[in-house]
Amino acid sequence: MRSASTLLLLLLITFSAGAQQLNFKTTQQLQKFLSYGKVRYPLVSAHRGGPEKGFPENALETFQHSSLSQPLIIECDIALSKDSALVLMHDNRLDRTSTGKGNIGDYTWEELKKFYLKDNDGDTTTFRIPLLDDVLLWGKGKVIFTLDVKRGVPYAKVVEAVRRCKAEPCSVIITYNADQAAEVSKLAPDLMISASIQKKEDLARLNSYGVPNDRLVAFIGTREADAEFYQYLHENKILCILGTMGNLDKQAIARGDKSYYEYVEHGADILSTDRPHEAGAQLQEYIKSHKK
Repeated sequence: MRSASTLLLLLLITFSAGAQQLNFKTTQQLQKFLSYGKVRYPLVSAHRGGPEKGFPENALETFQHSSLSQPLIIECDIALSKDSALVLMHDNRLDRTSTGKGNIGDYTWEELKKFYLKDNDGDTTTFRIPLLDDVLLWGKGKVIFTLDVKRGVPYAKVVEAVRRCKAEPCSVIITYNADQAAEVSKLAPDLMISASIQKKEDLARLNSYGVPNDRLVAFIGTREADAEFYQYLHENKILCILGTMGNLDKQAIARGDKSYYEYVEHGADILSTDRPHEAGAQLQEYIKSHKK
């Protein structure tokens, strides 16, 4: 017989047109799903949405493509236009990822939406720079977003957009220090926060700033933690995000994709990767082999 926790997981993962989607109606459901428990459902976080040939980073069409094969977290980057529109773009400059030139903050939204996005090979696509609102509205009931707020973008504006789109049940705000996490917690006590936690003192500091454990997921960095630290975070019911983009992805290419299975077996709960399809296949194998 399946446990109540297993049934909850199945209810929150819906199947539509062959796609597996994360379908949350309330922030309480999201919080419960992103809290560590005996029943684990490890997830892939597609770094910058999972770009590949023909699909640029931080593009809505890329998010749609990446989400077809598995329940997915999408990490994306929020920048600010000259006229204060929230758009998706990682770099301060437009040159690498679009047909635009110069700083993104020098252009209004009307000007930005005329540019085309480039994929990672530098090839121009037919896709455009998206507004955050459009992305949030698309993602409700499909994916979880981890929203990376770039320097100079007010957290208050991002929270306003999440509220406006009623996207609280699918949004996690990324922060890089205790001050930022405390700011988000005060602005929106109900929203989930991704915080950088690489040692026990980091969690203690967050708690001292009034950020509760039940609103946290821990980004532990781009190197594996030791077993004791994984256990410490899990004892506090906090899920661990391991950043495999970069060295650990390269390690998986060199040693074999089974590395992703091992990262989860060692204690990681979410893999933030530039190889979401390969990592996802291994996580599905992990889930199958640990079914109760």
